[in-house]
Amino acid sequence: MGDPKRPRKKYETPRHPWQEDRLKEELQLVGEYGLRNKRELWRAASVLRKYRKIARDLFVLTGEERRRRERALIDKLYRIGLVPEDADANYVLQLTVRDILERRLQTIVYRKGLARTIHQARQLITHKKIEVGGRIVSAPGYLVQREEEDKIGLVIPQPAA
Repeated sequence: MGDPKRPRKKYETPRHPWQEDRLKEELQLVGEYGLRNKRELWRAASVLRKYRKIARDLFVLTGEERRRRERALIDKLYRIGLVPEDADANYVLQLTVRDILERRLQTIVYRKGLARTIHQARQLITHKKIEVGGRIVSAPGYLVQREEEDKIGLVIPQPAA
């Protein structure tokens, strides 16, 4: 079970750590999305890997069980904003790490124009200047759901009374 004071890793490191083409691609993604380190990239890759494995496991099933599980997976990914509503398991297998990184709060704050740079977006979030649906979120890696996307805004400071 493990020690409750020591949380488990939420990512897996690459099996071959010194592949030049993978290192270049990772470095480019880290810079483009303003990630703090490669662990954040590996965490997004692990999330994607989990959903792709669920989709691959669906191909073994047949009948009503497959339709039920596939609909549950598609509904969840639709709420997150990764797939369209009429998608199927094949569409899930076509997702990339970029799709996950585009749904991070840091990226959406930058894309909405609330910050001038992707790095400023991260700073605003960690300094608790961004709210999602009236709730302050201080995690740049927060995956924004589709319905929360239009509820992202700057925190307006209240004057001292």
